[in-house]
Amino acid sequence: MKKIFALSIALMASSFTLPAQAALKVFACEPEWAALSKELGGANVDVYAATTALQDVHKIQPRPSLIAKYRQADLVVCTGAELEVGWLPPLAEKGNNPKVNPGTPGYFEASRFISMMEVPSRLDRSDGDVHAYGNPHVQTAPDSIAAVAKGLADKFAEVDAAHAADYKSRYQQFNTKWTAAMQKWAIKGKPLNGTAVVSSHKGWSYMYRWLGMQEVATLEPKPGIPPSAAHLEDVLATLKAKPAKMVVFAAYQDRRPADWLSEHANIPAVELPFSVGGVAGTDDLFGLFDVTLDRLLAALQGKK
Repeated sequence: MKKIFALSIALMASSFTLPAQAALKVFACEPEWAALSKELGGANVDVYAATTALQDVHKIQPRPSLIAKYRQADLVVCTGAELEVGWLPPLAEKGNNPKVNPGTPGYFEASRFISMMEVPSRLDRSDGDVHAYGNPHVQTAPDSIAAVAKGLADKFAEVDAAHAADYKSRYQQFNTKWTAAMQKWAIKGKPLNGTAVVSSHKGWSYMYRWLGMQEVATLEPKPGIPPSAAHLEDVLATLKAKPAKMVVFAAYQDRRPADWLSEHANIPAVELPFSVGGVAGTDDLFGLFDVTLDRLLAALQGKK
């Protein structure tokens, strides 16, 4: 009888136990921030990547699935610096989630933690797709990831205080691993210092600064403007005076202009992942930079 009574009390107590706190729902605008959120949040976060490395993040449609995820989000993590200006505002309007609006605790911009490059002295649409706050493609250098990681971990702790200690611990673990990886990459990337390169788009400035590479031309005549045959001929002529070792393009881009220049200038065309998931072996941030360096070094050796 005593056993039955004790069991009854235990069952009643369990019925009043609060359910485990739900994971923090993170809406990441780009795959690099989704990957970083998973590194820093672990089981405490439920991360949704709104875009992939095989999409041009300037040109995203606010489709119903994005709207639904935005509406459910506890935290929105984006690059900012106007990278998402073409699609995030209409998505926010349709998603109607005030707690993640810009300026609220539920909104995080990675670019605010970065010393921005190529901030324009003037704004004129005739100059192409120029961003007022500078080049937003900060994810192409590991020091950018390091700078954002601390700010994002602090943001997680702010909006999910119950797991603040977990976020601090995971950040410390990630920072230790990332610092070691950056030291390894710095040594590995030394042969690239001073290398001249042609870019498909002004998307690699932070990577070039990190590795000491030099951009001598771009396939786009202006940012966001597809190259014409005449412009490609101009780039080819430029390379006679300023030879380049390779032409770089992102996995999401049309490779034909890069292949044309590769053939006519007799230099390798290098497809880089640009973000997590862009090519095989880039399932996380560590793989992103491992593969990027491997491909750049292979091109430096003249491998097409």
